Amino acid sequence: MDRVTGRYAPSPTGTLHLGNLRTALLAWLFARAAGSAFHLRIEDLDTGRVRERFVGEQLDDLRALGLDWDPPVVRQSERLERYEEAIARLDAAGLLYPCYCTRREIREAASAPHGPLPEGAYPGTCRRLTAR
Repeated sequence: MDRVTGRYAPSPTGTLHLGNLRTALLAWLFARAAGSAFHLRIEDLDTGRVRERFVGEQLDDLRALGLDWDPPVVRQSERLERYEEAIARLDAAGLLYPCYCTRREIREAASAPHGPLPEGAYPGTCRRLTAR
C-alpha cells in the first residue's frame, strides 16, 4: 500500500462536537496505523462565524484525548495565494464553469438523492448555462 497522510480540517465556529471528534479520531487512527503523518488544516475562511478562541479550544480537546499531529497546523486563510493560483490554472485550461444557480437551488441540490456519478463528481449542471 502507498504511504497515506491523514488530515483533519476543523472549522472553529464552535466547540468540538462528537461528529467532528469521530472524524478526527478515525483519520488519526488510519494515519498512525499506517505509520503516516497526520495534519491539521484550520478551515478559517468563514470570517463571519470563525472565532479564534475555538481554534485553541478544539486543539486542546484533541490533545486531551491523546491525539497528536505533525506540524505545522495550516490555516486556510494563510494560503489564499495558493488557491488563487490553482483557480487560475483551471481557468486557463478551460475547466471552470460559472454557476448561475440560486442559493435555494444549491441547498436543494445538496440534499438531493445521489445518482450514478461517483461521489464528489461534478454532474455538469452549469457547464452549458449562460447568464440568461
